[in-house]
Amino acid sequence: YVVGQVSGSLGAAAPPAAPLAGLFRAAAPPVLVAVPGGNKKRKRTEEGEKASEDQSSSVIQEPPVKAKKARKKERSEAEKKLSQRENALELADEEEDQKLFQNKAKQKKKASQAITKSVVNSATGATAKQQKRKRVADETADRRTVFVGNLPVSCTVQVLKSLFKKYGQIQSIRFRSLIPAEDTVSKKVAAIKHKVHPNAKFVNAYVVFKEECDAQKALKENGTEIASGFHIRVDTASKTSSHDNKRSVFLGNLSYDIRDDAVREHFNVCGDVVGVRVVRDRRTGLGKGFGYVLFENTDAVHLALKLNNSVLMGRKIRVQRVADKKKAQKSPDQSRAPKDRVDKKKKKEKSCSNNSFVGEKATPLKKSTKPKRLKTIPRSKAGKNK
Repeated sequence: YVVGQVSGSLGAAAPPAAPLAGLFRAAAPPVLVAVPGGNKKRKRTEEGEKASEDQSSSVIQEPPVKAKKARKKERSEAEKKLSQRENALELADEEEDQKLFQNKAKQKKKASQAITKSVVNSATGATAKQQKRKRVADETADRRTVFVGNLPVSCTVQVLKSLFKKYGQIQSIRFRSLIPAEDTVSKKVAAIKHKVHPNAKFVNAYVVFKEECDAQKALKENGTEIASGFHIRVDTASKTSSHDNKRSVFLGNLSYDIRDDAVREHFNVCGDVVGVRVVRDRRTGLGKGFGYVLFENTDAVHLALKLNNSVLMGRKIRVQRVADKKKAQKSPDQSRAPKDRVDKKKKKEKSCSNNSFVGEKATPLKKSTKPKRLKTIPRSKAGKNK
């Protein structure tokens, strides 16, 4: 190519014809052409091929995925079983721990209960021992104590000391059965201050000796007249002293304001009276309507029973024997049986008595000892009956 030719072709004027220019002029200008639809089809086909390839690959890869899922399921089931076993083991461990804790708590409770029982037993044993000692001390004190009844209200400690000091050394003296002048005043204060009810006529006292033999000696003062109309009753305070019921008499329907000396005078005719006891109310000092009289001999009891329905202070008194409680409890069952037997015997005697029979006696027929034969029916009659 010539340079001038090329440069001339670029100018405005038409360049002379040249072989190179002819080539450029003959060539058609570039034309933009739209993309045909076949490309889309190709793309679609390519995409379909890719999808088919993917599907084929998925079809080829499906079995391993299912296997993995099955394996996962198997693993999950195994894991569930393992978890269940672990939970069961944990629950068993917890139950064992709870049982151990409960057993320990029970053992602690048992130990505490045993300790408390031992403490209570020791305490009860100690209290029982203390009570026993107290009872023994009380019994010994009662044996050394003397009861003095039917004392006048004006009686003092000095009078009792002067009466009983000859029998032994006195430990203490205390007055009882006092009726205070006012309800607000206690019996102890009334005894100390001598504030006694004006209607009260007598008091009782307890004299405690240091030795038991001295108390037994002091019983000799029983029945002595310490003042005009006051015969004292001296007896041991212990419960072991048994009252002789055979030498005693029960009195009923007595006057409420009766005095012991009035009863003594009424029964002095029967014999020597050892003691009179009228049961009284502790608060008012009035009698309850009954009492007892103790004689020296049993013969006096027979004479005293004759004074039944006799008049004493305007009342017909009732005189009876003193029955033992033990025998009274046993007697009802024992006493009924003989009476029933006696009544049955009397009934038999009445039924079999000769006096009630009128006329001659008939000789009873002897019963035959032969066995009875069964009645047989002849065959002809049996056939007719049929």
